[in-house]
Amino acid sequence: MRKARGLTQTELGNKIGLSKRMVAYYEGQTKRPPANLLIPIAKALKVSIEELLGAKKMSLNETTHAALWRRLKKVETLPKSDQRALLKMLDACIKSNSIKTV
Repeated sequence: MRKARGLTQTELGNKIGLSKRMVAYYEGQTKRPPANLLIPIAKALKVSIEELLGAKKMSLNETTHAALWRRLKKVETLPKSDQRALLKMLDACIKSNSIKTV
């Protein structure tokens, strides 16, 4: 879920007050964070506790395009002129695709 949200272990750790090492431990070794972290993790990942615990599936839109979301998140760090150029390119691609499908 962290990857689907485009977050690194460090970024998630910063949001919930843990080190990257502890996030890695909970993801890999135990796969069970302590109960007191469930709410902060769910909020940071913008999922319900049921989704976090696997009792309810995340919607496909949130998981299928994880690589796209990670890249888009990195776009925010680019200079404004580069962001505008990318938006123009995206708009052109979307417009081109919508013409083909109509």
